[in-house]
Amino acid sequence: MNRICEVFNIKYPIIQGGMVWCSGWKLASAVSNCGGLGLIGAGSMHPETLEEHIIKCKAATDKPFGVNVPLLYPETERIMDIIAKHKVPVVFTSAGSPKKWTAWLKEKGITVAHVVSSSIFAAKCEEAGVDAIVAEGFEAGGHNGREETTTMSLIPSVRKATTLPLLAAGGIGSGDAMLAAMVLGADGVQIGSAFAVAEESSAHPEFKKLVIALGEGGTKLALKKLAPTRLVKNSFFEQVDETEKAGKSPDEMRELLGRGRAKKGMFEGDLNEGELEIGQVSAQIKNIRPVKEIMSELLSEYQAAKLKVQKDKFTF
Repeated sequence: MNRICEVFNIKYPIIQGGMVWCSGWKLASAVSNCGGLGLIGAGSMHPETLEEHIIKCKAATDKPFGVNVPLLYPETERIMDIIAKHKVPVVFTSAGSPKKWTAWLKEKGITVAHVVSSSIFAAKCEEAGVDAIVAEGFEAGGHNGREETTTMSLIPSVRKATTLPLLAAGGIGSGDAMLAAMVLGADGVQIGSAFAVAEESSAHPEFKKLVIALGEGGTKLALKKLAPTRLVKNSFFEQVDETEKAGKSPDEMRELLGRGRAKKGMFEGDLNEGELEIGQVSAQIKNIRPVKEIMSELLSEYQAAKLKVQKDKFTF
């Protein structure tokens, strides 16, 4: 049996990214109902809001689902208490040390995965006792690793550094890419951008329309002095870019960001002044569709790619 399917008790080794302002209960439950693992994105939720989403997700699916928790957020302790209270089976942690919460979560019977951007941090995850690792290349949308290592380079390095079940993330939006990641050593994939524009995503309809219209080069890594983040090139991005080129301090960058920029863009639909986070693979996404269609296409493409590789074998 596939190790990712086994550790998360799911049918297919496809995990939906727990993206801010996109990953509510509707998206998470839809992915879980299709045999993957849906994640609620706690990064854009107050604890009370998260609790509401967990309750609704439980009512919408009898399959496993999880919560993605960025550890740099100030209300992490309350969020973890709510997760434990409602016996959420899976937690994905990111943006912090896996040592801080892994043991606490596992004591409560919760399966833990942690997101990394380097093989060094992957080894630390294994030391911390996580159940699985997500290795995310810098093609990914949203917050990103400072190393700027691509997924194709990252996965083989992480595979050598750990024996744990491994998910590849960043730049994966098709069954072909899923097969490529698994050939490189991943046991499964975590997909964000393709699900961010699903019908069930809580992102604003105008944001979804913008994403499917993006071409190659429509996003770029920014905010490197704070936390590297891949953004759509819009008016806000240009302001960030000019500020960075002018050599402004991190405090000046924070002042430009202000509060609620991501909510303004992705959730409220301000495409000019909002912070719009999406991955490079957005250039390949051309439709807003229900999760059921996205999952079906991923699986059929994966099988077709496997058959093609077997058919096209060459000798030397």
